Amino acid sequence: MNCSLPIASILPLQVSEVSYEVKGKYLVKNLSFELANGPLTILLGPNGAGKSITLRLCHGLLQPTAGQIQWQNSSTTSVCAHQAMVFQHPVLLRRSAAQNIDYALSLRKIPRKQRPAIVSAALEKVGLSTFADQSARALSGGEQQRLALARAWALQPQVLFLDEPTSTLDPAATRAVEEAIRTFQQMGTKVIMTTHDLGQARRLADEILFLHQGRLLEHIPAKTFFNQPQSLEARAFLNGELLW
Repeated sequence: MNCSLPIASILPLQVSEVSYEVKGKYLVKNLSFELANGPLTILLGPNGAGKSITLRLCHGLLQPTAGQIQWQNSSTTSVCAHQAMVFQHPVLLRRSAAQNIDYALSLRKIPRKQRPAIVSAALEKVGLSTFADQSARALSGGEQQRLALARAWALQPQVLFLDEPTSTLDPAATRAVEEAIRTFQQMGTKVIMTTHDLGQARRLADEILFLHQGRLLEHIPAKTFFNQPQSLEARAFLNGELLW
């Protein structure tokens, strides 16, 4: 796909009556919401609610079986160069930390002379400058996740999707990743992420999308969600009760 650079923001993202069906089973159904630039958006819900599927649909890794996903200006320019996604278990190449980022830049056809400065800045943003020449596979889990974030940041995405970025990390590594996420948001990147960690959602979220059984039940400010959830399912979820 030819990814040309749009002049304007690709946001807002509009999701209209989107469903995703596999073998007659709806994994998500009739999702409708709009995400604007600015607020850090977190998708919450019990296991199987459709959070990761929704993230992949928005990113374009999956195509909806019904409905429409549309970015601002998408009728005239491609948006693929202006969004990135970091998975729960990032795929790292058998190269050094710096080479992982440099390779991503080369795929975007960033001139070779410009890449060292971008790589250095990206590693510095996530506190990995001293690991530049170390094998990415030899890094700890938290360091690998921060490297994946640095690789995404180096591409300067307007939108960054994160799927359970700290689910396997210890508290210290989680804190480091959360600090990196806050840095990206402060620099103007729209962050859209899933998490199973309610404490993390309270710390990071500006707005919440709450899903249950593939349906969107709430799209409200985080403060309202945690203080006054609007649905019975959300109240049960916050109380730690099992949802069926």
